[in-house]
Amino acid sequence: MKDLSLAEYRALAEFRQSIRGFLHFSEEQVRAQGLEPRQHQLLLAIKGLPAGTDSTIGELAGRMFLKHHSTVELVDRLERQGYVRRAHADLDHRQVLVHLTPAGESVLRKLSLAHHQELETAGPALARALRRLMRPAA
Repeated sequence: MKDLSLAEYRALAEFRQSIRGFLHFSEEQVRAQGLEPRQHQLLLAIKGLPAGTDSTIGELAGRMFLKHHSTVELVDRLERQGYVRRAHADLDHRQVLVHLTPAGESVLRKLSLAHHQELETAGPALARALRRLMRPAA
């Protein structure tokens, strides 16, 4: 494996700083709504599932890179807060699906609008940092 040039290290550092800046913004917005970042991520994962994909605990755990039991705990907390509800699947009643409640839809909409607006501002710098990282070293 080849070593990286100083320019490549700098590009990687800039990219990581840009990502971290966006994540810092995200964490502040999420906590201001009384949620934890993983709870927000789970709400977004539910809403953003591809068409035809069931919102099972297993599917959500895979998308969040979490263990099954950790995802169950997240769902439990969000359910207590009134943001999600569990329901049995229509075809296989053994299967439990997780759905957003109106309150969950509302908080996710508010957060998503704020994130979208931030990406309109921070996105160009993030894209530039990524382009510099992907550019072959001169």
